Amino acid sequence: MFSNEEHKVIIVGLDNAGKTTILYQFLMNEVVHTSPTIGSNVEEVVWKNIRFLMWDIGGQESLRASWTTYYNNTEFVILVVDSTDRERLSVTKEELYRMLPHEDLRKAAILVFANKQDVKGAMSAAEISQQMNLTSIKNHKYHIQACCALTGEGLYPGLEWMAGHLRK
Repeated sequence: MFSNEEHKVIIVGLDNAGKTTILYQFLMNEVVHTSPTIGSNVEEVVWKNIRFLMWDIGGQESLRASWTTYYNNTEFVILVVDSTDRERLSVTKEELYRMLPHEDLRKAAILVFANKQDVKGAMSAAEISQQMNLTSIKNHKYHIQACCALTGEGLYPGLEWMAGHLRK
């Protein structure tokens, strides 16, 4: 059904949101010990015969300005949100809305992972969607998915949504 083409994915979000944990959960189905990403991690993830080239980009404040250098040819943006970090949700929202109008992301679909759902008191995907005003996004296909990077729960429905988007 799918050719040998590779689909570029960038994984962004604030520091400590779980981006690298998600990448390696996709790659190896296990939790790896991570440290803050300086620059990026790049891995090919093959799922249901679809090849995704996933770029996990560092989320520290000093690195966010460099995110634009990764946008070229991006088909999917995975935005990882720490569902327990209520204080910085507004910063995540600002970063998302700064990215959306970028010319290189014009055709990119947005997958929001509401991570850390296993933590007591975590915001639900619906709450995050509302606080981030995701329904205002009109020029991009988007989906929000509750998940837990440590267990992998919710990650594959996110990939399924991406695969479905490619089939359309």
